[in-house]
Amino acid sequence: VQLVESGGGLVQPGGSLTLSCVASELDLNYYSITWFRQAPGKQREGVSAIDINNRFKYYADSVKSRFTIPRDSAAKAVYLQLNNLQPEDTGVHYCATADRYFPDTWSRESQYNYWGQGTQVTVSP
Repeated sequence: VQLVESGGGLVQPGGSLTLSCVASELDLNYYSITWFRQAPGKQREGVSAIDINNRFKYYADSVKSRFTIPRDSAAKAVYLQLNNLQPEDTGVHYCATADRYFPDTWSRESQYNYWGQGTQVTVSP
């Protein structure tokens, strides 16, 4: 099973991007989805998550009020809308999901067993 991210690119500070996450062998409408990112030389960190019922959304403190995580049920896709991007947002962004999801530990990598290959986001003047 493979998740596929797209939508990364190079953007100036203050700019916006929309990342997409889809899957060929999973119907993502039946899964909670989490976005992670890994900056150069740093560990991967949880950025945002949406639960299966779209009731709860979680955000890392560093992205609150700037990022949103909408779901498109018709497209079976989850997005990460990145606004007011800053250089510290640079990194490879991944989407992930799990057969068993524990919202209290949504940012813990070890609970996820399905990952994408990642899409690069670069924020630079």
